[in-house]
Amino acid sequence: MHREPRSREFYVLALFFALFVVFLYGPLSAIVILSFQGPDGGLTFPLNGVSLHWFGNLLEKQAVGDFGGSFRRSLVLGLMVMAVTVVVSLLAGLAFRRKFLGATPLFYLSVASLVVPSIIISLGIGVLFQQFGLQPAWYSSAFGAHLTWTLPFGVLIMFAVFNRFSPSYEEAARDLGASSWQTFRHVVLPMIAPSLVGVGLFGFSLSYDEFARTLMTSGTYNTLPLEIYGMTTNVTTPVLYALGTVTTLFSFLVIGGTVGTILYLNRRRARA
Repeated sequence: MHREPRSREFYVLALFFALFVVFLYGPLSAIVILSFQGPDGGLTFPLNGVSLHWFGNLLEKQAVGDFGGSFRRSLVLGLMVMAVTVVVSLLAGLAFRRKFLGATPLFYLSVASLVVPSIIISLGIGVLFQQFGLQPAWYSSAFGAHLTWTLPFGVLIMFAVFNRFSPSYEEAARDLGASSWQTFRHVVLPMIAPSLVGVGLFGFSLSYDEFARTLMTSGTYNTLPLEIYGMTTNVTTPVLYALGTVTTLFSFLVIGGTVGTILYLNRRRARA
C-alpha cells in the first residue's frame, strides 16, 4: 500500500511537540531519578548509589514535616470539593437549560473567580473569617476557597454537556409514562455519567494540588502542597524527592482510575 510522504510541516510540528514533552516532563523525571538516591546521596546529580532508602524514610517520623497528616488533609479536602463540585455543577447545568430572570448576570458571577488572582481570593477569605471571629481551617475556609476554583470549571463543563444533549430522549421517556424523576434517573443520568466523572476528576485534582488559594485559608494545619513548600527550605535529604514521586504516582493513579471508569460507563451505555 502506497503511503504519501510526510510534509516538512509535519516534522516541524513533531519536533515542537517533542520539545514540549521534554519541557513538561523533564523536571519531573529529574525528581523521580533523584528520589532513588543511595542512603548517602544528596539533592543533586550524580547519584550516589541507587536504593529505595528514601521511600522507606517516608514511613518514619520526620524531624521536619508531617507527610501523613498533610496527605490525609489534602485527600479529604479533595474528596469534599469533588462531591460538592459534581452536585452543584449538575444542578446548575439542569437549571440553566431553561431561561430565567437574571441567568446571564448569575453565569458571569459564577465564573468571575477564574479571572481574579488566586492569592487575592485566599487573602480575602482569610480576612473575612477573622473579621467574623472564626478560625480559618483547611476544612472550612480552604474548602470554600477551593470551590471558587473548581465550581466554574465544573459548571462550564456541564453547560457544554447539556448544550449538546437532545431533549428528545426525555420526551420519549415521558411519552412512555415516566415521571420527571424516573426520566432523570434512568435516562439523563446514565447518559451524562461519564461527564460527571470528568467533573469529579477536575474537582479533586484542582483541589489536591492547589497552593495559592490555600495559603491564607488553611489555618494551623497544612495541606500537602503547603507542607511540601515549607519543607523545601528545611529538608536537605532526597526524602523530599521521594515524597514528590509518590504524590505524582498517586495523581496518575487517580487519572487512570477516572479514565477507566469513563471507558466502562461508555461501553456499558453502548451495550444498553
